[in-house]
Amino acid sequence: MKSIARLLHRLSELPMLLAAVTLFVLMVLTFADVIMRSTFSAPIEAATELTRMAIAIIVFAALPVVSGRAEHIVVDLLDPLFRRAGVERILDGLTTLVCGVLLVWPAMRSFDLADRARSYGDLTEYLAIPVYYITWFIAFMTLVTAVTMALRGLVILFKPDLLRGAHD
Repeated sequence: MKSIARLLHRLSELPMLLAAVTLFVLMVLTFADVIMRSTFSAPIEAATELTRMAIAIIVFAALPVVSGRAEHIVVDLLDPLFRRAGVERILDGLTTLVCGVLLVWPAMRSFDLADRARSYGDLTEYLAIPVYYITWFIAFMTLVTAVTMALRGLVILFKPDLLRGAHD
């Protein structure tokens, strides 16, 4: 079981590396665009287009990892009440499981939209990049997030000791 945990930890580094590299490229692009715009009155034409794609890559690459590690933003106003009642783990597991199952719908819908964009031949405005590439990436990473959350919810419900010390 420890080897599976190590493998999953190693696999989680890949999307985070992609998000980090994309963020660095976005910072360089923004810096270059500001310099070009201010100094030469010649902004980078495709900067907006590239920024949109970069933000999508950053968000959706990190989403499965953040969800798998339960590092997303949560509202825990009622947690002390549920903790006292002894149902915090059950509620957390059910909530995570339901969220994972519900994420399947937007993932499937995104796959449909990517196929439609491909069939229409949709391209980005300046660089003529096929739109379906980024849409497929969004769909795939949303599906990975759905599976990750569903599995995490099941682990919380049925084998919570597997998560203890997972990030030490």
